[in-house]
Formats: sequence, structure tokens, C-alpha cells
Amino acid sequence: MSQLFPGAVVEPVELAETKGMVCIRTAGESDVESLSLYFTGLSTTSRNKRFSGARTDLSVVAAECVARSDRLDHFTLLAELRQEGQGRIIGEARYAYDDAVRHGEFAISVADAFQRMGLGLRMMTAMETRAIDLGHDMIAAETARTNAEMRGLAKKAGFSDTGLGDWQSIHLAKRLSR
Repeated sequence: MSQLFPGAVVEPVELAETKGMVCIRTAGESDVESLSLYFTGLSTTSRNKRFSGARTDLSVVAAECVARSDRLDHFTLLAELRQEGQGRIIGEARYAYDDAVRHGEFAISVADAFQRMGLGLRMMTAMETRAIDLGHDMIAAETARTNAEMRGLAKKAGFSDTGLGDWQSIHLAKRLSR
């Protein structure tokens, strides 16, 4: 993609608010420590929304995010802010294809200071593009009914409420087109 940003899955962009370039790339084993630090840096509210509850084993979660990266249908995308030659993770999206239900499922988070800048939508678009390239037809997620931010992001990205949720959660899905 770009020689300045090897591994980028979409063209890096400069977001005015970030004062640096943002690269969306695939996570690898060398990212576990940085991803763990990223999760630790999320506010309690953002962490609870991302993991649907409290988690204290963030280094384990980070390792899980990249553990199955050797399989094409499981991947984690990282949004990395690059300033003065240094990179810092400011968002992540985890995707896993489920053969049993024949669709991909995802979870996403964006660092609190970088929310509402369009980064979540950029990451979802990159994730969907990769799922389409893998031949997947549908992508889904579940979120708490109280998670207005995720519901709004999903709506912007073209997801619909499937009606399969319960009193606490909403199941969102989107048919992917090639």
C-alpha cells in the first residue's frame, strides 16, 4: 500500500484532530504488548462497552486478539497513530468468521480521545472490505442496548437490528456486497 506504512490495509490518512497520520493495519504477534497497553488506557466505560463487562486480564485478551492471526478468517485490525516516527494504537477491530452460522462477527473499540472523528467507521469499512475479499456474505455483532455509540456507528455503517437480541442486547447484521 504505502512504503511509509508497510502492512497498511487501507491508504493512511491524516485526521486533522490527531496531528499525525493514522494507519489501519493487521495486528501481529509483536503487537500483543502494545495492544495490552491500549486496552489498559481505555476508560472503564469504554472497556466495559468493548468487552460487554469488566475485564482485568487485558494482556490475555490482547494475546487472544492476535493468536489466530494465522487463519485468514480471523484477524485484528489496528488503527495506529504515527507521530514523529513513533506509533501508538488508538483503535482495534477484531473479526472472526463462524462456520456454524456462516457469518463473521466483530468487536471494535476506539481510544476515548479519538472517538467521534470517523475512525471507527474507517476501521469497520476496512474490516468489511477484508471480509468481502475472503468471500464472506454477512457480518454481525452484538452490543448492549445501552451502548448508544455502537448502535449509532453500526447504523452509519449500514447495519440493521435483526431482532435476535434480548432485553439487554441488540444483534446487528449487515449483508456484504461485492
